[in-house]
Order: sequence, then structure tokens, then C-alpha cells
Amino acid sequence: MHSLRSWGIGVGALALMALASGSANAAMIEVTVENLAPMNSVSFAPLRIGFNNGTYDSFDAGSTASAAIVSIAEGGSGADWFPAFMAADPSATLGTVVPNPAGPLVPGATGQGVFDVDGSTNPYFTFGAMAVPSNDYFIGNDSPTEHEVLDASGNLLVSEIVLTASDLWDAGSEVDGIFGAAFLQGSSNSDRIADNDPVGFDFADLSIFDGSTTAAGYVFESQLNANTPIYRISFAAVPEPATGLSMLLSLAGVAIWRRR
Repeated sequence: MHSLRSWGIGVGALALMALASGSANAAMIEVTVENLAPMNSVSFAPLRIGFNNGTYDSFDAGSTASAAIVSIAEGGSGADWFPAFMAADPSATLGTVVPNPAGPLVPGATGQGVFDVDGSTNPYFTFGAMAVPSNDYFIGNDSPTEHEVLDASGNLLVSEIVLTASDLWDAGSEVDGIFGAAFLQGSSNSDRIADNDPVGFDFADLSIFDGSTTAAGYVFESQLNANTPIYRISFAAVPEPATGLSMLLSLAGVAIWRRR
């Protein structure tokens, strides 16, 4: 009888050890986004993100924009960004942080998303979102290893990334102007005049949209200088559900109880 009880305890202990071993480097990470720009200023498309191994580089300052970053900068969709990311780093955790309510992230708005990340393989954080109104402006990180947010055990190394207007990029793929600008009433984002400038920082030229009515109904006024905060990305660890642990404990208990 004692041997049977010991066997039950041993099975439960081994199962718990396996569970612990399998999730040692995994973490549930909540990503929160906030539009910090002044009221009636710049808005953003939903943030496209990837926790990754640091190999995928979607753009480089001073170079011609890739199709991947153009899909972010001109339409906010990431239609080419996600496939290129997955091809370069198949183990990456990719997704979108959707504003609440869904739609553009207007000044003062927030959004959240929770992602299951293995810190041992995907410690870096890469992101991209179109800034609107614009033709091809966006936020994103030039270097794929710029933001190391997790250690090998899945613990957070940073709590937030704060961007200012000086962090806004111009993809250089489309001529700036009311024609073809996204997020403006009376303008169609599908219209465009191609450009071939290199990717570079620019926020000042957003002032060309001052006085235009946005798709959200407010009249745009840039109000930006280099140090104006425009965007915050926050990270928080989410406790793992106890369901699996509780189930294994229950099974171990049943194995012991039935042999008494």
C-alpha cells in the first residue's frame, strides 16, 4: 500500500516538475500603448509588434524603404511586414495591439494586448505603426536589438518605451501632401505620388496638414516640437493561470486517495 501511495505522489511530482521545466522561460506579457500627443494632434494606426531574436531588420535610416516598412508607413496594415518578419525569424511572437475602442489611436487613447513570449529565444521587441494624418510617416525601431525587454528567464528588463516627436520617421516612399494622405476627410489613402527619398526622421512637415479635418472628426493641429511626447509602450508581466497546476495536483491527490 505504501508503494502505491508513493507511486501516486511520484507521478504528481514528476508532472509538476515537467510543467515547471516546460514554462521556465515563458512569460505572459501585457503590452499597453498610449497616445501622448496633444489633443487634435497626431494619431496612429494599430501597433504591429514582434518579440524576436534580434535578426529581423525592417528598415535602415538613410536607405530606401523596404516593401515591409512601406506597408506600415503608407497603410498601417503590415501586410508585407508580418510575412517578411516571419520569414526572417520563424520563432518570433507576432501580433497587433488594438486600440480600445478599435480604430485609430487618437490623442489620449490607449490599447492593450497580451502575448505569450519565450524570453530565451525572443528577448527583443520590434514595433511599427503608421502616424496619421500623413502619406508615409511611422514609428518603429531602426535596430532590431534596440529594445531588449526580457531576460533568458522571461523577466522584464524594461517597463516602458516613450517616444517623442523627434522619433517620427518619414519612409520617403510617397510625396507629402493632402493628396493621398491617410486619415483626412476628402482624401483617399489609395492615391499616392511615388517618391524615392531615404528613410529619415521628420516631424516638422506634419504641419502641412494643419487645419485639415481628420477622419475622426477633429481639426488637425500638429503642435509638435522635437521633445513633445507622442507615444508610450508599457510592459507588464501577467501571472500564469493556475489551471494546469491545479489539475495536476488534483490528479496526484486522486491517485493517492484511491489507494488508501
